[in-house]
Amino acid sequence: MRSRPYKGLVAVAAAAALTATACTAQDEAQQKPKEKTALFKSGSDISYQKYGKNYPTTKVKDVPGSCSYESISRKDYSGQTLKIISHAVPVIGEPTQLHARQFEEITGGKVEVVNVPFGELHQKILTPLQAGQPAYDVMFYPSLWIGDMAPYLAPVPEKYLNTTGMQDVTAAYMDVATWDGKVMQYPVDGDRHYLKIRADVLKDPKWQAQYKRATGKDLKVPTTWPEYQDIAEAFSGKDFDGDGKKNYGSAEVTKRDDLTFSAFISRAAPYVKNPDVKGGVFFDEETMKPLINTPGFVRALQDMVKAKSTWAPGGANFGLGDEIFSFGGGQTLMSYSWDDAFIQAQQPDSKIRNTVQAAPLPGSTEVYNRTTKSWDKKANQAAYFTWGWTSAVAKASSHQEMAFDYLCFFSNEANTALDLTIGRFGVNPYRISHFAPEFWEKQGWDKDVAKAYVDTLSGMEENPNRVFDLRVPGVNQYMSALANGVAAALAGQESPQRALDGVAAEWAKITDQIGKDKVQSAYRNVVALEDES
Repeated sequence: MRSRPYKGLVAVAAAAALTATACTAQDEAQQKPKEKTALFKSGSDISYQKYGKNYPTTKVKDVPGSCSYESISRKDYSGQTLKIISHAVPVIGEPTQLHARQFEEITGGKVEVVNVPFGELHQKILTPLQAGQPAYDVMFYPSLWIGDMAPYLAPVPEKYLNTTGMQDVTAAYMDVATWDGKVMQYPVDGDRHYLKIRADVLKDPKWQAQYKRATGKDLKVPTTWPEYQDIAEAFSGKDFDGDGKKNYGSAEVTKRDDLTFSAFISRAAPYVKNPDVKGGVFFDEETMKPLINTPGFVRALQDMVKAKSTWAPGGANFGLGDEIFSFGGGQTLMSYSWDDAFIQAQQPDSKIRNTVQAAPLPGSTEVYNRTTKSWDKKANQAAYFTWGWTSAVAKASSHQEMAFDYLCFFSNEANTALDLTIGRFGVNPYRISHFAPEFWEKQGWDKDVAKAYVDTLSGMEENPNRVFDLRVPGVNQYMSALANGVAAALAGQESPQRALDGVAAEWAKITDQIGKDKVQSAYRNVVALEDES
């Protein structure tokens, strides 16, 4: 794992913090909390039980530190109101609400949370910021929007960068939080795509023999997308869990307006991310010509169209929530998006708990070389660090200390330990300590399930061949165009090549509208993350 440039980040953040807090004495008075007696003892047991039956009975210890229940409960924010915008419930919206309620209870401050559907979130946050009238102090949003948001954000102050929780954030997710050398986003989640599969089916002698007879191949965890397709086809329409209902091969995020672009990038990654070719996968870094219609991306879309035969009824319009419950509920054999489907499968009341396995995203047996304009015949696997939820504080907020204290509390070790185990929350591992198998075994996971899970996630951190999301101004426009193209191909309205040709043309227009130099400057930040090993 690469060493983290904490000293440089802290120095830059400290300087930025001095500038950001150079406000009037009245504003300073608003920001500074009063002190009161702590409501918790050091190392207290923390549980969500009192908030309802939908929360786990798990108890964890409050880890001492400035973000702990003990420390935050010493602060008196009575008379102050914090305004927060977050995604709709449950994914990230529910923990936002829960921790807002807790923060109110222990600090006396008022916290107002507005929950917004994904399709409206970008506009609801950015429009007021651009107008110079920020409507919210704290914002939760997809981390790939940083190119749009960065000019309006307050850098994370040094004292928060030095907390134990922040020091434990992995190198990849400190990179995601950083823009132009400054930590501008507060890490609360770590998202990556990986393969989830029913290990009980793969290990069942009956299904192994049947698959061997049907295909002539051994049944094992797929390591390439063609292998994934073969297995998905073989099991679609079968009742492999014996409940009298048909099961299906693959659950994928296919709904045009619900993150289809990320599912497609997962499929494209091993075809387009050539470890021997530097300079980015989405654009030619020098000319900014779109690469989205080159052969690697076209191959991936051809694969995705072929996969339609393996989907459950309605699978052509699955959003993330559908994928979570299709795999997590036992309907399908495999899926490959965010962590949530796996965590859902591992809920205490899940009928498939401890029958599942995590593994790296499928790869390919060849990868396109855009320099030679030919296919390199070699096995290739690429880690995809897809956008994750992040949080930030508005630069113009007059409650910055309260805002950062809320985020510090939201992500403290106790809260994160509980949030990670609730599949619908959308909070996934982003700290080094989250890669300890023992943590997951304490949640009731079998030893082999926990080991495969943490090995898969930590292995991505070590993989030098990796893809990050397109983090540039206008990213929503680019991804919307990509989703439209993928949807057209999946619907049979256009061939994969023609659909992606249309996306490339649209991307070129978007770049011209925003400004080539502006997009190129931001894109080089993405390329630096991908090319750094």
